[in-house]
Amino acid sequence: MQNIELLMLALEYIEVHLGDEIKTEDIASACFCSKSTLEKLFRNVHNISVHEYMIRRRMMLAAKKLSMQPKLPILDVALEYGYSTHESFARAFEQIWNCKPSEFRTTKYTELFPRLSVPPKKGDCYMMQLKHVDISELYDLFQERKDCFFVLSDIKHMVPINEISRKAGDLAILEQMRRMTSAAGQEDVVFRIGGDEFCILTSSNEASYAEQIADKIRNLNDQTFSYEDQEIPLSLFVSTVSLKECSHCEELFAGLHNAIKKSKES
Repeated sequence: MQNIELLMLALEYIEVHLGDEIKTEDIASACFCSKSTLEKLFRNVHNISVHEYMIRRRMMLAAKKLSMQPKLPILDVALEYGYSTHESFARAFEQIWNCKPSEFRTTKYTELFPRLSVPPKKGDCYMMQLKHVDISELYDLFQERKDCFFVLSDIKHMVPINEISRKAGDLAILEQMRRMTSAAGQEDVVFRIGGDEFCILTSSNEASYAEQIADKIRNLNDQTFSYEDQEIPLSLFVSTVSLKECSHCEELFAGLHNAIKKSKES
């Protein structure tokens, strides 16, 4: 089985079985490969372990359920995603969202760790410059809002933040998401489209509306977020774009990332 087929099969199997008690060995067996082969491939392509990816995806689905069904008992959500106690679920949830499950009920949900997809290949190599994520939901909404503007963001100086620690980098991305969500209008939708790349698909075809949102986000540049005993400043590249001529997901994905790249070069 070729690596691209193995990755596709593994990602699909994980998504179907997120509510089950599965281990990396189970996924490898379902994909007819060894655990070490699957783990090595996953880390090489996606820079994350299989186990950690499963935790993040489970916490994304759990957060969505808590946001959409605020009266649902937390233990019910915990049990659905493989946690036998409220305490073990709360620990895992807080590691991802930096807040308790009970505090998340009033939070506007954004998928912080979207489903990964297989990155495109150039020759025999994967194109690793982007964290390739599934934007099918974004594309479907884009089909309904083709005349609407996007607001895009990317973190400035992300490498020095990651050098402090991986947790600091995760908190920076979480703060980026919060700023985007806070600035977005009620009908606008926030999506994570890469490692530290986010977009807002607005509900307006007016450039001025998108620029107002962008200005709200820019005005928060250099404000800090807390990591242990440090206050770390965070600034974002922010831009707006209208992309009307995208006939499939890959074209939209490329268009958004090209727009982000141009904004960083200007």
